[in-house]
Amino acid sequence: MRIVMGTEDPFTAGAAVGNRPLGGAETAFALLAEAFERRGHAVEVCAEGRASTAPAGMVLASRLPRVFRRLPRRGRRVLWLHNPCGYLRKPRHLLPLLAARPRVVTLGPSHSAGLPRWLPFRPVEIPLAVAPPFSDRAPRRAPPPPVAVFASNPLRSLDWLLDLWTARVRPAVPAAELHLYTGAATYGGDARLAARAAPVLARAASLAGAGVRLRDPMPRPALAERLGAARAMLYRGDPGETFCLALAEAQAIGLPCVVTPLGAVAERVVDGETGVVAWSDDAFAEAAVRLLSDDAAWSAMHAAALARGPGPDWDSVAARFEALAA
Repeated sequence: MRIVMGTEDPFTAGAAVGNRPLGGAETAFALLAEAFERRGHAVEVCAEGRASTAPAGMVLASRLPRVFRRLPRRGRRVLWLHNPCGYLRKPRHLLPLLAARPRVVTLGPSHSAGLPRWLPFRPVEIPLAVAPPFSDRAPRRAPPPPVAVFASNPLRSLDWLLDLWTARVRPAVPAAELHLYTGAATYGGDARLAARAAPVLARAASLAGAGVRLRDPMPRPALAERLGAARAMLYRGDPGETFCLALAEAQAIGLPCVVTPLGAVAERVVDGETGVVAWSDDAFAEAAVRLLSDDAAWSAMHAAALARGPGPDWDSVAARFEALAA
């Protein structure tokens, strides 16, 4: 089958995904294109305004319905959503959506719940797969030193986490460290994001005495090594989270996670088994302290996360997209 994939973002080939920090949606787009090719399809990628007119069996647009305007008119149209769906109510997105009438793909229940109910189609939920090397089965390990990690957008409640860390977690575990793998580099060095994130990153840099270590974002192979030596991932979540690949990757290598019910992050954790979904600040701090200090509790959650494994691979995800064109 000929498949045309369109995006307004820059395109990184799947083979290069591990070479630099890359956001979840960009990673997913690259790995799905690679999976389609591996499965024998002819794939054309139209990124950053490039157009294509030749008919295709599937015409897939990422995020924005207006991308269909520069893609083939013939072929099963699929809109792959990654962001919260409220923007589809705006006329500049709604009109090309109604004109294209695509199959709509969301990433899970929380994501689907944000789709306007009055739209004349229902979504198909296809969760993401993790990227290499997180897709490999990880070995079981002994409890590591008390190092917690944060690996998300610094504007997604990092300030809140620093408050909780300095007031509740670090005093209870004086040897604990919080390593922050965060910054604008993951999002293409976005200057506006960098300017908005500067105050919280400056605050993080000033908290070395409280065990906070500010690191640059890393390519996935290097990040996997760091997460594999950590004790827990701490992330409040955000209403803008529709999947959170970082949490899925952490769980895939057996790293227990503490989250809250914000956005879709609770969907990545089995509460009480592979991590904790905390419904209050107190519960979050208590769970973080327990995982950083209680070897038995950590080992049980680590083993449970490993037992779940990395989940479906990208070939399985590609097969579900292929079924939409049948």
